[in-house]
Amino acid sequence: MNTALITGITGQDGSYLAELLLAKDYRVIGGVRDAESAAVRLSADLKNKVDLVEWKMMDQRLMIEILAEVRPAEIYNLAAYSSGAGMFDDPVGIGEVNGLAVSRILEAIRAVDMNIRFCQASSREIFGEAVESPQTESTPTNPRSPYGAAKLYADAMIRIYRQRYGLFACSAILFNHESPRRSLEFVTRKITHEAVKIKLGLTTKLHLGNLDAQRDWGFAGDYVRAMWLMLQQERPDDYVLATGKAHSVRELCDLAFAHLGLDYRDHVHEDASAYRSTEPALLVGFAAKANRELGWQPEVEFKELVQLMVDADLKILSENFEY
Repeated sequence: MNTALITGITGQDGSYLAELLLAKDYRVIGGVRDAESAAVRLSADLKNKVDLVEWKMMDQRLMIEILAEVRPAEIYNLAAYSSGAGMFDDPVGIGEVNGLAVSRILEAIRAVDMNIRFCQASSREIFGEAVESPQTESTPTNPRSPYGAAKLYADAMIRIYRQRYGLFACSAILFNHESPRRSLEFVTRKITHEAVKIKLGLTTKLHLGNLDAQRDWGFAGDYVRAMWLMLQQERPDDYVLATGKAHSVRELCDLAFAHLGLDYRDHVHEDASAYRSTEPALLVGFAAKANRELGWQPEVEFKELVQLMVDADLKILSENFEY
């Protein structure tokens, strides 16, 4: 039985990845800040099926002790300061957790077992103000936030450790990926959640920024499958994971509200104060390398994804209006 260690196991990506690995008969260990509180936050499908260990992103000695004890074959580092509206909050902390902590993990792997395979959850934010569209693994990086800069540092260290020490270390350059498990601070979940509240008569209006802003949105379950595939290859490498299709916030609103029998134009209002600065190039990924080398293709289309999220929020809010 393979053992995998997942940091960020209580988050969206961590929960989907844990479920995938359990289905493949892995022993799954979640590295968490507080095991007691994390156990409460685990999804029902994971309770009593995964082991939890206290994992400190700034404590390299503890990392070494844990790796020596549990001896994972694979490590997936999904823990990070969030993107979205928080990309400029606490730049020092973001640098520590999203950047330097990856070097600590790589050093811990070197100290314990050079055969451990490592996957880092990177981000399309490394491209920032992209100079070309679509973005590929060879697109010049140009981060425009502390979040993107920290992720880029981690990517650089992974390449260095791969080249100098021969570690099996990979970066998954993830474009936007969503699901019913996405937190409410992200615009996708905010839209589906508020659309359902409007349908249930709990509110009447939804204020958003630029409705014509576009993103490459995929399903989180598809993206964690790609990360697993990355660690099953003969050689380590970095991969852009994306759908290759851009959709606007307006289109997302239209699909979400229409699924509930509503017209978004009756309820959604653009708020100029919430506009983000526009990108010089459209942020959309080109995942040909992952398609070719991993045999990976996204399986959940955008419309289906939005409807999945709406249905999940309808179930939650119908059962508990105070959610």
